[in-house]
Amino acid sequence: MIGAQGGVAPDTALYLAPFDLSDAVHASAAGSGDRRRMLAGGPLAFSRVQLSWRRPGEVARHAVLGLDDVEAWMRARDGDALGARAEETLFRLCAPRAPWAGLALDRPLIMGVVNVTPDSFSDGGRFFDRQAAIDEGRRQHEAGADLIDIGGESTRPGSDPVAVEEELRRVIPVIEALAGLPVPLSVDTRRARVMREALAAGARIVNDISALSHDPEALATVAAAQAPIVLMHSLGEPKTMQVDPAYVDCVYDIHDYLEARVAACLAAGIGRDRVLIDPGIGFGKTVAHNVALLRGLATYHGLGCGVMVGVSHKSFIAKLAAGEPADRRVPGSLAAALWALRTGAQTIRVHDVAETRQAVQVWRALALAHVQESAGSR
Repeated sequence: MIGAQGGVAPDTALYLAPFDLSDAVHASAAGSGDRRRMLAGGPLAFSRVQLSWRRPGEVARHAVLGLDDVEAWMRARDGDALGARAEETLFRLCAPRAPWAGLALDRPLIMGVVNVTPDSFSDGGRFFDRQAAIDEGRRQHEAGADLIDIGGESTRPGSDPVAVEEELRRVIPVIEALAGLPVPLSVDTRRARVMREALAAGARIVNDISALSHDPEALATVAAAQAPIVLMHSLGEPKTMQVDPAYVDCVYDIHDYLEARVAACLAAGIGRDRVLIDPGIGFGKTVAHNVALLRGLATYHGLGCGVMVGVSHKSFIAKLAAGEPADRRVPGSLAAALWALRTGAQTIRVHDVAETRQAVQVWRALALAHVQESAGSR
């Protein structure tokens, strides 16, 4: 455990994560005397914190402390960098998230996926036809999608890039046709030109698997448009990202990368309230990495942004199960999505909107029922 005073190398990094997230959004309603804080303004609460620390090139070490002990430790380190880091991170863990893209983050959001590509891993090109993609976007809205993500370049492992003109030819007509829907549209792209033209065509959000690092004009493009952004982590290029991906400690390596990308956004004038972060399940990760990321997902709330997770149909599901093809991974997708919500993720990116909507509605009803019953009995 890091001592109360001194004895810590100046390059030590510190992380805080809620340890025992509970649906008991009010301690009194849950019949618990434990002191609790709300994660990101609710509805989940926590009474203990996992304190993690490491130096560059090291695997993180951990200690679990109650809130009173964490605050006592911060007071003992008042005035030094680690104490300040802990105080700032605890504040971010608890601070309510502002609406993002006009959508409140106090309930789970479902982002539907429309791949206007011939080689998507998830649907095998079912929506490469323009009208089929438009029809699918409308179906997803009717099924309950809170927002719809439209992409024209497959970024599955091993895929090749497409020309920017071809990407535009695929996505712009679909965005224009769906722009009248009463839900925000997102464009899934790494290219500044596609971002600009998609936003002009009616998209409101940019979702970039490279976290605005692939195209040198992307950061300025999003800043100038004042567009909400999803910053996702991926390891290298799609063509080679699954060739022996390696990390020192993937949860914290990816945290540090996303923290740096959030800082780049802030420096460019993109406010934290316009940013969602996505650890990029399956993008340059082994099955073990994906499992570790999902188990450590709560750590990312310390960045003070909303968290999005995309697990839908991904190959790690089949590898944890019985090797099912992509179109038979709906149950595993739902299980992983509900796990992400249970750790506080605000948005899940999915292909199966109706099934996911039903699962989330039932989960929320069961999770919050005891709070509603307690409130109604008083």
